[in-house]
Amino acid sequence: MSAHLDSLRQAVSFSPDNVPLLLLLGDGCLDHFLFEEAKQHFQKALTHDPHNVNALLGVARTAYQEGNLSEAVVRAEALAAAHPKNGAVWRLLSRLAFIENHRDQAREYYAKARQADPDVRDEGLEKDLGGAPTPQPPPVPKETNRPIAAEANESDGDEESGPDSYGSNSRDDSPSNLHPDLPVEFERPKVKFEDVGGMSAVKEEIRMKIIHPLKNPDLFRQYGKKIGGGVLLYGPPGCGKTLLSRATAGEIKATFLSIGIHQVLDMWLGNSEKNLHKIFELARQNTPAILFFDEVDALASDRTTMKQSAGRNVINQFLAEMDGNDNNEGILVLGATNAPWQVDPAFRRPGRFDRVLFVPPPDEDARASIIALMAEGKPVHKLDARALAKRTKDFSGADLKAVFDIASEEKLAIAMRENRIVPITTDDLIRAAKSMQPSTKAWFESAKNYALYANQSGFYNDILAFLGIKK
Repeated sequence: MSAHLDSLRQAVSFSPDNVPLLLLLGDGCLDHFLFEEAKQHFQKALTHDPHNVNALLGVARTAYQEGNLSEAVVRAEALAAAHPKNGAVWRLLSRLAFIENHRDQAREYYAKARQADPDVRDEGLEKDLGGAPTPQPPPVPKETNRPIAAEANESDGDEESGPDSYGSNSRDDSPSNLHPDLPVEFERPKVKFEDVGGMSAVKEEIRMKIIHPLKNPDLFRQYGKKIGGGVLLYGPPGCGKTLLSRATAGEIKATFLSIGIHQVLDMWLGNSEKNLHKIFELARQNTPAILFFDEVDALASDRTTMKQSAGRNVINQFLAEMDGNDNNEGILVLGATNAPWQVDPAFRRPGRFDRVLFVPPPDEDARASIIALMAEGKPVHKLDARALAKRTKDFSGADLKAVFDIASEEKLAIAMRENRIVPITTDDLIRAAKSMQPSTKAWFESAKNYALYANQSGFYNDILAFLGIKK
């Protein structure tokens, strides 16, 4: 380990609030691939100086070097919008664009970097780009392209929404600055509905709930409809609830925040509620935004089954944040659960999860679509997606992926022995499917009991309809 790095650590230990020292130590850690330590030093610098450009850039660089490219792009674009004359920011954007194979955009960004600061050089990047691009005057990015507003008082508020943002919020309080310790990842998913097989009814419900209102806000306001709300997705595991949520964000180019239970619950009394509030505030400052709570029943359990007050307080905070005091416009809260019967009924009140959508296993048409998507990029010869779909009744999307994995492993073993590509055939896939049982059957065995004997409100009628049971 570098003696220089040890010296910096010792200096910071004597002066823990020294922002320049923290930045130097963060840069040194990055040079030695100590990503987690680097992030900690940059974030600590932000607690003392929330708008420090070098600290914000350090967090973005750390995400880039860790391979979290989506987060790096979001953070770097926000910095470029707030600080268009910072050459180092444009250089990072150029690297990211090149990695994503956008060479023309990479050259444009690198030219902006050199124009903003002639001393900013990256000889390796120049070589990859075929030489140093001719610098061009850097236009100021629109505020609407700022999914994370990175600097206060930089905007006069006159910009109009661009076609890619659908009226995105341009408030200047960066949530990453306000809460640098909040363990939430920012994403801008590229997957769209066309990449998700089947589920046409669920997609249309989400279009009406968030996509169409964002594209036609004035029309929806005429009918008293707000942008955003809550949708609870339930069904057997592996049927695409998480993928559908990411695709929703991809459709509207929205900020996507995927929230896990570990990012909310805290051992110290009151901290879990604070974490929930911070997460919702983060979304409110970056609209349009999608908050996705996977396994939401863990945070929204039925309070009648709870004896301890700590869990009840978290649920009450969750309910209060979903109400939002009219501050949640532009936020879609998506909850996914395999156990809807464990969700507190208060969450199904209008204004909260007022759309409850059953996500069943894909039907035959949907399975054929999923199979075709899964076959892309694999050495599959003369795929008959329809034939395989007919033989995989009740298979979830995850089950279909397992079918491809089994068939691929068999062919891969042959390919390694023969040192050549051995194609996967439809017969191989059908044979792999016969070796499996659909994982959804166990879920329906439990769900059927709730649908038959705990369904006074008709909440589980979709399950009965899917099973062909009349009650």
